[in-house]
Amino acid sequence: MAPGHYFWAIFYFACLCSASLANNAKVNFREKEKKILDQILGAGKYDARIRPSGINGTDDKATQVFVNMFLRSISKIDDYKMEYSVQLTFREQWLDERLKFDDIGGRLKYLTLTEANRVWMPDLFFSNEKEGHFHNIIMPNVYIRIFPYGSVLYSIRISLTLACPMNLKLYPLDRQVCSLRMASYGWTTADLVFLWKEGDPVQVVKNLHLPRFTLEKFLTDYCNSKTNTGEYSCLKVDLLFKREFSYYLIQIYIPCCMLVIVSWVSFWLDQGAVPARVSLGVTTLLTMATQTSGINASLPPVSYTKAIDVWTGVCLTFVFGALLEFALVNYASRSADRAADIQRENMKKKRREMEQVSLDAASDLLDTDSNATFAMLRQCEVHMQPPKRPNCCRTWWSRFPTRQCSRSKRIDVISRITFPLVFALFNLVYWSTYLFREEEED
Repeated sequence: MAPGHYFWAIFYFACLCSASLANNAKVNFREKEKKILDQILGAGKYDARIRPSGINGTDDKATQVFVNMFLRSISKIDDYKMEYSVQLTFREQWLDERLKFDDIGGRLKYLTLTEANRVWMPDLFFSNEKEGHFHNIIMPNVYIRIFPYGSVLYSIRISLTLACPMNLKLYPLDRQVCSLRMASYGWTTADLVFLWKEGDPVQVVKNLHLPRFTLEKFLTDYCNSKTNTGEYSCLKVDLLFKREFSYYLIQIYIPCCMLVIVSWVSFWLDQGAVPARVSLGVTTLLTMATQTSGINASLPPVSYTKAIDVWTGVCLTFVFGALLEFALVNYASRSADRAADIQRENMKKKRREMEQVSLDAASDLLDTDSNATFAMLRQCEVHMQPPKRPNCCRTWWSRFPTRQCSRSKRIDVISRITFPLVFALFNLVYWSTYLFREEEED
C-alpha cells in the first residue's frame, strides 16, 4: 500500500473516533431518564391499579414485597396510656417487570421518583398504630427508585405512635415487649406476601437513648391473620425494653425507707412529749400517703397488684403502725397515772382515819387521869411523829406505784426492736421474690 493510502486510512479512523467522542459528550442522561419514564409510565402503557406478576412472571403467584427499616429514635414510652412513639425510615422492595428499561450500557443505575401514585404500591398499614404522620420539611421525605431489571424500592420517613399493652405486675422491676405490626389491608396472601429482607431487616441507630428504658434486643417474626374475608400477610418487630431501676430507687424506694425510719424516732421520745410524737406520726403518714398518690397518678388503674403497690402499702402500714403504737403507749401511760392517783387518794384517806382515831383516844384519856393522859399524850406524840423523809428515788417511783407504768415503757422498748426487724424481714422477702420472678421472665 502506498504511503498516501496509509495517511488517508489514519485520517479516516481519527475522524470516526472524534465523532464518537463528540456523540458521547452530547448524551444528556437527564433527557434519557425523561424519555425512559415517559416510555414505561406513559399513558396506556402502565396501569398502577394492577399488581405486578408473581415469581418468574407468573400471574397465579403472589407478589412478594421485601421489607426492612431503620429505627431512628424512640421519643417516649408512656406507661399510663400504654403506648410508645417511634421515628423510622421504612423501606419496601418488590419486582415489577413492566418497569424494565435499558440502562445504557450500565451507565444508568436507577430512576428516581417522588410521586408514589405513579407506580403500583403495596397496601401496607400499621395495625397497632394510634397516630402517625409523614415528614415534609424541607421537602417530602420519600423517594421511589426503579432499577433496570424492574425492581422498585420505596423509602419514606415516618413518625408513629403505637399501642403497647403492658403487664405491670413487676413494675418497676419489669420488662416490656412493644410490637410494631405491619399487614396488608386488602390483598390476601394469594395476591400479596410480605417478607423480611434477608440479612439485617431491622437496623437501630447507634447510641439510642431512652429516659427510663433500655432497648435490650429486638426480634422479627410473621403474624399472618385470618378473617372472614381471607388470610392476610403480616410482619412484626418485637422490641424488648428493660426499665431502668436506678430512677425508681432514688425517687421512690429510698424516700419511702427514710419515711419509715423517721417514723421510728417517736419510739425514743418521752411518753409525755405528746405534741412531738403526734406531729411526727401524722407528718410521716401524710407524706407517705402523698408519695403513694403521686406514684399511682402516673400509672393506669389496673385490676392486679403491682410490685410498687406492695412496697408502698407495707411502708404506709409501718408508718401507720408507729402512730398506733404511740396511741397504745399513751393509753397505757394514762391508765397508769389514773391508777396511781386512785392509790394515793386511798393512802391519804387511810392516814386521815388513823389520825382521827389517835385524836379520839387522846381526848378520852384527858377526862380520866391527867397523869395517865400526859403519859398517853407523850406516847401519842411519839406515834404521831412525821415519817422520815424518803429519798428521791422512792419519791420518783411512788408516782408509778403499779406495774402499768412499766408496761407503757415496755411497749416502746419492744417497738424499737420489733419494727426494724420486721421491716428488714419484709425487705428480704420482697427483693428475693420480685428479683427471682424477674429472672424467671428472662
